[in-house]
Amino acid sequence: MAITNGYATLAEFQAYTGMSTLTTAETTSIEKAIEAASRSIDRIANRRFYQDANASARLYRPVDFYRLIVDDISTTSSLVVALDATGNGSYTDTLALNTDYILDPVNAPSKGRPYTMVTLVGGTLGTKLWPFPTNFRPGVQVTARWGWPLIPDDIVEATLILSADYMKRASSVGGVVGLSELGAIRMSPLGRDISAIVRAYRREVVA
Repeated sequence: MAITNGYATLAEFQAYTGMSTLTTAETTSIEKAIEAASRSIDRIANRRFYQDANASARLYRPVDFYRLIVDDISTTSSLVVALDATGNGSYTDTLALNTDYILDPVNAPSKGRPYTMVTLVGGTLGTKLWPFPTNFRPGVQVTARWGWPLIPDDIVEATLILSADYMKRASSVGGVVGLSELGAIRMSPLGRDISAIVRAYRREVVA
């Protein structure tokens, strides 16, 4: 199988573990472990770090008259922000980047991080406010390539640690990796190091 949206490659796994040669069965198992580890990290962080190849639309409700909290936007390429000014579910009023709104944090690209907020600054539609809700419909549609522009180095490292753990546990029944005169030698609790690494990236739920 091929790795889909994994945060490490097969070659990186081999370099990390020192496995210079692999059988076909080992390759398949490792690729599954890398993909599973990547998705586990997504769930711990409550976000994902791969960048969409194509843009897709998502709906949001503004948190106030100026700011709109959004999922991670990886790039301004293919970005479209449109309003439902009449509350009928038609997002027909398109805003212009850097004229009607800006993206925050403004220095996100220089830090290799995504944009997480759309902030109104006025502009061509003659409004400086998000539309006041007339019902419970989401008032804004954002079409974007979601995710992160680059996978952080420590997320790659966390993926390698976790995927290597997955592989070891397949041959370590009950987490026992060996015996000594003092008894069984067990693996460390799964995910402890991963949680410590990923905690800094955790994001609260965005409605």
